[in-house]
Amino acid sequence: MTSPRACRKLFLIRKPACLLDCRAAARHARRVIRFAVLGSGSGGNSAVVECGATRLLVDAGLSALQISRRLEGLGIDPASLDGILLTHEHGDHVGGLRVFVSKHDIPVFSTAHTSRVVRESGVNGCAWKIFNSGTSFRINDVEIRSFAVHHDAVDPVGFVIGSASGKKLGLLSDAGHVTHSMTDNLRGLDALFVEANYDDALLEADEKRPWATKQRISSRHGHLSNAQVAGLLGKIAHAGLSQVVLGHLSSDCNQPHLVLSHLGGALAAAGHTHIALHCATQKAATPWFAV
Repeated sequence: MTSPRACRKLFLIRKPACLLDCRAAARHARRVIRFAVLGSGSGGNSAVVECGATRLLVDAGLSALQISRRLEGLGIDPASLDGILLTHEHGDHVGGLRVFVSKHDIPVFSTAHTSRVVRESGVNGCAWKIFNSGTSFRINDVEIRSFAVHHDAVDPVGFVIGSASGKKLGLLSDAGHVTHSMTDNLRGLDALFVEANYDDALLEADEKRPWATKQRISSRHGHLSNAQVAGLLGKIAHAGLSQVVLGHLSSDCNQPHLVLSHLGGALAAAGHTHIALHCATQKAATPWFAV
């Protein structure tokens, strides 16, 4: 018969399976990046990223109420966010920020120029964390690399968010064209969120927008077309890139089936059929995507 002391020794040597499973799950959670787009389009843009125990909001263009409701729908308490990253100062990216930070004590990370314009618009009372475009910084154990993009804003940026295990998520919102620097920053990703604003033919045929507006959209400081995104993906696609989420689709000058067809065809032609494509919408949050 096994003695009580031997039983205790055996317990220490052979830990219960449930304890081992919990520890393994915790280690896995620290390695995984998961993200969801709360909403994307001309009416407001916002996304949430979770990397281990760190939770980040990227842009706050939806109303504070919608941001909170959609976070809660994904199982995230808004007060648990560790920071808010801003890509630029346009209203569809910061429209809900003033009310949201008045309810939650969450630091806001942006460039100095973006911070100045947003503060002048009435966003006060929050802790601003300033970084220079093109530099990296850390929030807890998460590394965030910023890079400059071309858009008609004071100092727009994109982000690459990296986990301790080396997983990387790229976020490229409004941009008029893709530069070599942007492409280089987006190489080696495991997942990407990128705008696919318009289809060239639909924008050309659009009768609602004046010529000047259409020129601004398609300019080098406007927005990315489906063709431009296909070109970008052709340069950065690799075996490790598993998820691409398309956002900021124009309701008049683009359609999800056009985006998926154009990009899916381009990726398939290059032999990258393993990459899953998804379109974010304005009306509801996407599910979680994990890498």
